[in-house]
Amino acid sequence: MRESIKLRQPTSDDGMALHKLVARCRPLDENSLYCNLLQASHFAQTGVAAVREDRLVGFVSGYCVPDAINPTWFVWQVAVDESARGLGLAKQMLHEVLARPHMANIAYIETSITHDNKASWALFRSLARQLEAPLHESVLFDHTEHFNGQHDTEYLVRIGPLPSR
Repeated sequence: MRESIKLRQPTSDDGMALHKLVARCRPLDENSLYCNLLQASHFAQTGVAAVREDRLVGFVSGYCVPDAINPTWFVWQVAVDESARGLGLAKQMLHEVLARPHMANIAYIETSITHDNKASWALFRSLARQLEAPLHESVLFDHTEHFNGQHDTEYLVRIGPLPSR
């Protein structure tokens, strides 16, 4: 099954499919279609699309953090369709982006995760172990202070410094 999934750099043509994929992947926060179009086009170099038989079954969106002291890749979302779960696709997509030549200087990976998103915690803890890099967590956006009680606290997960690749 894994062999039939192709990883490639996204294009703006993936925007609508990404919008629908994220809607199917609870508990991910849905973004506007316009935002998904930007993720698939403006941030294509730091994202990846996973396609099986012309259907988007996985997507990683991210960006290089502007003005970071050490080059940092912020992983915005990792979405895997139910039909492609259990194949290690999420981690494979993360590694695919990290392996790109323009990402060779990345020293840290960051993401944000709510306390109850066990799948994301497991993914990024496993990634840190595999990369042999420390993982640190801290509050990024607080439930009360930043979200006015309308969203769970988002914890910043920071992996690194990454060993030379």
